[in-house]
Amino acid sequence: MSVSKLTLLVTCCLAILATTNAPHAAAQGNPTVVIETSLGTMTAELDQANAPLSVANFLEYVESGHYAGTVFHRVIKTFMIQGGGFTADMTQKPVNPPVKNEARNGLSNDKYTLAMARTNVVDSGTSQFFINTADNAALNNKGITPADYGYAVFGRVTEGMDVVDKIADVAVGNRGPFQNVPDTPVEIVSITVK
Repeated sequence: MSVSKLTLLVTCCLAILATTNAPHAAAQGNPTVVIETSLGTMTAELDQANAPLSVANFLEYVESGHYAGTVFHRVIKTFMIQGGGFTADMTQKPVNPPVKNEARNGLSNDKYTLAMARTNVVDSGTSQFFINTADNAALNNKGITPADYGYAVFGRVTEGMDVVDKIADVAVGNRGPFQNVPDTPVEIVSITVK
């Protein structure tokens, strides 16, 4: 076989392999979102491989514009900042059906990770999420009972950690039945896919 024929054969094989692997490579990419708040902007990478249901749920709310005008309504400096469900006057926005809890995905509630907020019911997460402001091992999965199930991590802040810290540092108080509510609302202006 001549060198030119061999080169052509190798080139064709590489082209076929590149075409075959392209969709798989694209599917491996994690979505990135930009979270613009009244105290600054942060960027987060969502872990589609380990938390596909949580990521799809979050992106559905992002794409519908749900998060615009919501606030971080619960702020505990050395624990987490929680938002995505209430407006500044503490009116809860309507939500979609809850998503299955993916806390058994092996991801840890480490500082600056995003996780699904929920009630005492294991599979009750909807639009609310929180960003850990400390390593919160107590929130990780330890078993299958409701008390041990934990909170599903689905992403990580990659830029704007100083904004997370700034939000965590705001003065808070009680408002009606709600505790740890920022005295001055910290608004989520928008969340968009980068």
